[in-house]
Amino acid sequence: MQTEQTATIKSHRDLLVWQKAMNLVDHIYDIRDRFPRQEEFRLVSQLIRAAVSVPANIAEGSTRATSRDFAHFLNVAKASVAELDTEIEIARRRSYLADAEAESLFALMDEVSRMITGLRAKVMAREHRH
Repeated sequence: MQTEQTATIKSHRDLLVWQKAMNLVDHIYDIRDRFPRQEEFRLVSQLIRAAVSVPANIAEGSTRATSRDFAHFLNVAKASVAELDTEIEIARRRSYLADAEAESLFALMDEVSRMITGLRAKVMAREHRH
């Protein structure tokens, strides 16, 4: 695995933030069976949609022609992290997730969110140099 700091980015797959966001998706899929059946088409589908949106928007943005466009997709990815944070909190409050598991997810979401912010700053700095 290569990081944004140490390698030329050839694909979104080279972005550490995309890799971490994919880990977040894996965690969300891993917990889905712990929810009551009646939540399958409510909270569970929202959780999965929001989680998948994070790496998907990072990937889509990385293919855009301009830094400004990439930054826009990073903003959308960050908003999806915030949505996911809210949905995990709802799941914790409804006792679908243990506090420790929710806290672990919150920590990963915080890391991904901070990485998106950092990447967005780099992308926008590149925009201002050109």
